[in-house]
Amino acid sequence: MFTGIITAIGTITAIQPQSGDFRLHIATGKLDLRDVHIGDSIAVSGICLTAINLANNGFWADVSRETLERTTLGEATPGTPVNLEKALTPTARLGGHLVSGHVDGVGVVTEWRPDGRSWRLCIQAPDALARYIAEKGSICVDGVSLTVNHVDGAAFALNIVPHTLAETTLADCKISRRINLEVDLIARYLERLLLGERAAQPGSAGLTEALLREHGFWK
Repeated sequence: MFTGIITAIGTITAIQPQSGDFRLHIATGKLDLRDVHIGDSIAVSGICLTAINLANNGFWADVSRETLERTTLGEATPGTPVNLEKALTPTARLGGHLVSGHVDGVGVVTEWRPDGRSWRLCIQAPDALARYIAEKGSICVDGVSLTVNHVDGAAFALNIVPHTLAETTLADCKISRRINLEVDLIARYLERLLLGERAAQPGSAGLTEALLREHGFWK
């Protein structure tokens, strides 16, 4: 479990194909690895990876086909910068929101422009994720916990403050960049809970207008 508060920018330094999936080495920069052990989880641009070896000022991790298909890691090359966060400890401050590191899909940057001292970032999310994105709700973008300022269909807008620009890879945003998205955990579990007994039925439709009306959320 993570918070979406990035503590370092790392760099992918090696990619080794492994019978259909990848093994990556990530140089961790200023991330302190002294308390990290083999088997620990580290979020890499919002993707929860398991450290299988600690070496060369970084760590190695295996990346499954599922992760390659659902995230931007399949497009990464040596030299790609990544946002890093170690897993929560019981005494850590929850400065962002609860983040699992299980990416739901990939969005596309549609707008990136100055907005006072901040930058306005607009992202087109996959249609399937639109129902989980709410104005003033939380979303994780390439591992960064952010507040949604505006929603229009599957598109949403955020403001990136100077500190976040300085401490994450979001400063390198540009139009058409593909970016990892993880929706709020509560929204995902609420949808499943509302299905009730129907959740056990194969092919259940998920959150629909009819289901919302049934439970009094839509009039």
